[in-house]
Amino acid sequence: MNDEPENDATQVLAAKVEALLFLSPQPVSAMSLADACETELELIDEAVDRLERQLQPGKRGIVLRRVGEGFTLATEPGTEAAARRLLSKPRTPPLTQAQAETLAIVAYQQPVSRPEIARIRGVSSESAVQSLSERGLIEESGRSRFGAAIYRTSLLFEKVFGLDGIEALPDPSRFDPTPEDERDIRERLLAALGPGQGRTGRCDRPRPAPPLGDDGLRHREQHPAGGL
Repeated sequence: MNDEPENDATQVLAAKVEALLFLSPQPVSAMSLADACETELELIDEAVDRLERQLQPGKRGIVLRRVGEGFTLATEPGTEAAARRLLSKPRTPPLTQAQAETLAIVAYQQPVSRPEIARIRGVSSESAVQSLSERGLIEESGRSRFGAAIYRTSLLFEKVFGLDGIEALPDPSRFDPTPEDERDIRERLLAALGPGQGRTGRCDRPRPAPPLGDDGLRHREQHPAGGL
């Protein structure tokens, strides 16, 4: 049974030390910890001792190690095999600009066909669409009568971006980035959405996009009375 109160001052300081060591890629000296926590060196020593007891090998997946005059967090030796298997897997590279543009178009225009994505971007998007599909961020939701694949965002997309649903996407009309390339993306999205389709609130969904034509594109100039 642990006789150390969890909410005493030493425990609170030990939690801060643990957080700082977790954030630092390099060992951190006791003096640096004291400066960051704005406290006395003696209190840091007590907090480190407390943390070291709590992270004893065999009790947790992380252990506290003394390296030179500093401290660092490391994985418990018994977890080495599992860690090697995890880290041996190839890492997913970050999204390219083309992939980010394509993902934004799918998110705000879904369901949207591959030809329409290319029309909005002004260039072929086949590679970007394929990469996003392989990552699981978008998925097919059907095909147009012309055979073009239609895409929508996936549940993984919502999880990765911390969304409660598509209605939680930010209003593109309020998106005002400073980089030139991001400003260009914003203008393309607004042009594609058309006037009045930006969201004004979290639960205010955009108007439905025009239906897809036989060629897999949307034709905004068509009217219901005129037929397709």
